[in-house]
Formats: sequence, C-alpha cells, structure tokens
Amino acid sequence: MQRRRKPIVYSCSGCSSAAQMTNALALRLDRDGIARMSCIAGVGGDVDGLVRTAKSGAPVVVLDGCPLVCARRCLSRHAVPVHLHLELSEQGVKKRNHEDFDPNQADRIYRDLAERVGELARWAGQRP
Repeated sequence: MQRRRKPIVYSCSGCSSAAQMTNALALRLDRDGIARMSCIAGVGGDVDGLVRTAKSGAPVVVLDGCPLVCARRCLSRHAVPVHLHLELSEQGVKKRNHEDFDPNQADRIYRDLAERVGELARWAGQRP
C-alpha cells in the first residue's frame, strides 16, 4: 500500500482581509489534518530547507487573496508545480485594508476547499 502524501498548503498571508482569510483557511486545513502548512515567505526568501519542502513531490495547494497571486509567484520562481490554486477574489472575497475578513464567508469557502484538498490527498496516495 502506498504511503499517503499529505498536501502542502501555502497562503499569501498578506495584510488585507482577503490575504488574512487565506492564512486562516490554510491554518484550518493544517489543524484539521487535511494538509500541512508551510512558509511561503521562506520559499520567496530562498530558504534552502523550505524550498526543499516545496519541491518534495507532495501535492501543493496555494491560496491567494487577490489577482496579484503572490504565493503562486513565489513557488513559480522555484519551478514548483501547483496542484490546486484558489484565488479568493474569484470566490467573491473582497480585498479590504484595515478590516477583518467575514468568518461566515470563510466557513463557506472552507467546506468546499477541504473537500477538494481531501480529494487531492487521496489522489496523491494512489500515485506510484
């Protein structure tokens, strides 16, 4: 039986409400055991160990808050393939400065996201 490879999740984690929602969603995936969160700042900063983690072959999930897609760009600098990318602005999330995100909207997004990441984890467990 193949060892299950838990997806790695990265979030942009910027200062806007949308970016902070990506961080909250990634933390929740990590705490619920669906994925393991890693540090996108370390990848963008060329930290060897964190770049190695990103390139480990585990499925990669990226959560970006807005069309700038900073987290995805950090990974692309190192040619890391992204298996699932979610841009919250495409989910109707507004990017607001100096405001918190809507927790009810985050819960709705999380339900679908957790299912999609779970499917990715099952797929990864079947890969040779």
